[in-house]
Amino acid sequence: MNSHSFTYGTQANRTQQPLTLDEIARYAPSALATHPHESRSDRYTYIPTMNIIEGMMKAGFQPFKASQSSSRIEGKSAYTKHMIRFRHQDVSQSLAVGDSIPEVVLINSHDGSSAYKLIAGIFRLVCSNGLVVAESTTGSVAVHHKGNILENVIEGSYRIVEDSQKAIGAIAGWKNLQLTNGEQSAFAEAAHTLRFADAEGKIATPITAAQLLRPRRTDDAGTDLWQTMNRVQENVIKGGLHGVQRGENGHGWRNVTTRPVKGIDQDVKLNRALWQLAERMAELKAAA
Repeated sequence: MNSHSFTYGTQANRTQQPLTLDEIARYAPSALATHPHESRSDRYTYIPTMNIIEGMMKAGFQPFKASQSSSRIEGKSAYTKHMIRFRHQDVSQSLAVGDSIPEVVLINSHDGSSAYKLIAGIFRLVCSNGLVVAESTTGSVAVHHKGNILENVIEGSYRIVEDSQKAIGAIAGWKNLQLTNGEQSAFAEAAHTLRFADAEGKIATPITAAQLLRPRRTDDAGTDLWQTMNRVQENVIKGGLHGVQRGENGHGWRNVTTRPVKGIDQDVKLNRALWQLAERMAELKAAA
């Protein structure tokens, strides 16, 4: 069973220069697999992710971040799920709102754990964490390992870019939507549960919901919905929050520091959930 967490160095999204193929090989070596994992049958159509990356680059989509998952199964890490984030050279700046740039997030694997999947993403120039947009806003595209995969991925990428205009439009609206202290707290509490609750909904961390609202830079200290969501998203994804809790059996105290979210699945799940929270908050404000 795969453990979807990074085993290789994770690089913050570039702001100006795209990644080279050598850098992709460093941060997501499974994207360079030259054959599928031995568990795949003869019916599995294998198209190396590197071929897709090169095809995307020829179509004007440049890679700006690469990462991959690990596996507890010996020898499988070279084939695991990987994620590449692209920006189209002609549309990223024209669609951008302020510091927000639309991206196409490509997820694939060579061990059968994932088909090619395309998701809309948003990158903020002032923050190293890329958002993933919820399907309720843009939808996503799944490309199975059969047929003309490269053509389907590129076609799907253009569809994602077109859909990104919806996300950019949402951001523009959220920047003009001011939240009360109570509304900000409600947003943070929902995010706190998403990040820290176990399968039964119990939360054991000493980290509070209020800590998720603390800005890491002055520019994010505003009260609009977009700034609120970005403060919460960065604190949830980037980690580094500190707290103190009782030690085992109630003896003494110990310091707790949250770790960054590095797993591809958890990253996508949390980002989509946070985007949906923002959508619901906007709907509630509009109905009030």
